[in-house]
Amino acid sequence: MVVRDWAPQLQILAHKSTGGFMSHCGWNSCFESLLTGVPVAAWPMHSDQPLNALFLTRVLKTGLVVREWVERKELVTASVIKNVVERLMASEEGVEIRKGAEELSAAIKLSMDEDGEAGCPDMESFIAHITR
Repeated sequence: MVVRDWAPQLQILAHKSTGGFMSHCGWNSCFESLLTGVPVAAWPMHSDQPLNALFLTRVLKTGLVVREWVERKELVTASVIKNVVERLMASEEGVEIRKGAEELSAAIKLSMDEDGEAGCPDMESFIAHITR
């Protein structure tokens, strides 16, 4: 699918047929992939994206790196992309990554309230106490 304008990214990621997400790793995209449990093929371009990609792939283990940041000026070939997609979608490594992404998604959803907002009852209690 090629979308020229803004796409309903969260709806696309939440669709049951979405098995992976090639992303520049902007924070919103990272959070949306985590929320929906979709593993990421991380391809950062600039700013916070390289650190976000490292966080997803090395800390949370919910994705794979398309190209290491230190190699950012090198051309990414079709075979590199093919390899990452195959690893993510059709390998034991990909199964483990997907499992981790789904487990993290479930934990995130448990932390949210009925309106889909991040719940923080201790902070809310503290604010209520100091503002009375």
